[in-house]
Amino acid sequence: MDGVLLLDKPAGMTSHDCVNIARKVLKTKKVGHTGTLDPNVTGVLPLCIGRATKISQFLTANEKEYLGEVTLGFSTTTEDADGEMVDRQFVEGEITEEDVKSVFNEMMGPSIQVPPMYSAVKVNGKKLYEYARAGIEVERPKREVTIENLELTSQITKTDDGLVKFSFRVRGSKGLFVRTVAVTIGEKLGYPAHMSYLRRVASGPFKIESCLTMEEFKQRAEQGTLTLMSIEEAMSAFPSVTVDAWVEKLVRNGVQLHHDQVKQTASSPVALFSRDGKCLAVYEKHPTREVYRSVRGFF
Repeated sequence: MDGVLLLDKPAGMTSHDCVNIARKVLKTKKVGHTGTLDPNVTGVLPLCIGRATKISQFLTANEKEYLGEVTLGFSTTTEDADGEMVDRQFVEGEITEEDVKSVFNEMMGPSIQVPPMYSAVKVNGKKLYEYARAGIEVERPKREVTIENLELTSQITKTDDGLVKFSFRVRGSKGLFVRTVAVTIGEKLGYPAHMSYLRRVASGPFKIESCLTMEEFKQRAEQGTLTLMSIEEAMSAFPSVTVDAWVEKLVRNGVQLHHDQVKQTASSPVALFSRDGKCLAVYEKHPTREVYRSVRGFF
């Protein structure tokens, strides 16, 4: 089978666990995911199957959208509910909708974010969480991220033990850590905080409404009714150009292309489609020459 399986990842399972299950169910080793979700995070997890594993690197750059919950009153080592408590501060007074929305407006747009120590970001070939588990502090790479939308989606509630909770929806760029967004919201409101819930509801063009639960996936595979999203459909949101038959022949041989063969206005990287709608390859602008070069072919 070749294509993309849209899975609604369950809680308590790593992204790699989902890949392993798909490999066993579909009886193929050619399965890969397009971006890690933490074990207790649920939601959209596209799995690339068969020949579609060739496009996985181009799907990770998509914008992501999440539903989350912030808890004000204490922070944790992992910035989510799984970590050990670091700082505790009783929430005094009232946190109003106006307070929260003002902070949200302030956080919109580009910013510099430092990833959590308990994350899969690599430093010198090792993942940050490996350093964290060994008790080693390393300098974390700063990255520019963008929050496109951040909105309050629930009432603000205060518990008897001095915690304040509220839910939010956030849409942002590749590499955005929502755990860190929750911590930053708390900091701007004057309290330690952590992310107490997270669900990914969209990854680029892939929506939660189109995803199968793990049980539905297994059942349809067993019944022979499972259908996968085609490579062409999965790449439909990627910048693209349709080429003629002659350029298609060049692409199939991995030949570099002149700008006029890819169209001067094309983005970089860009997906090249044949006239009959097949996604042929991804090309990018050469760093030193006035040509486009092949990044990956899909034939």
